[in-house]
Amino acid sequence: MSRKYIDCREFPSEMNCTVSLAADSENELIEAAVQHAVSVHRHVDSPELRAQLKTLFHDGTPPVESPRRM
Repeated sequence: MSRKYIDCREFPSEMNCTVSLAADSENELIEAAVQHAVSVHRHVDSPELRAQLKTLFHDGTPPVESPRRM
């Protein structure tokens, strides 16, 4: 399995979050992403949140420069 990442900089938020997370396994990445979403963004851990986060995963590693926001 290749390295995967998720990057909060891609999405607007009230706090302008600049966190990006990367891992060598999807399972490790989803656990870190859920933990971040719950503790920082005040989401509730649910199957729906986990499914949504997985759709935001990218292959590789996060770029150094802030990606373009959607």
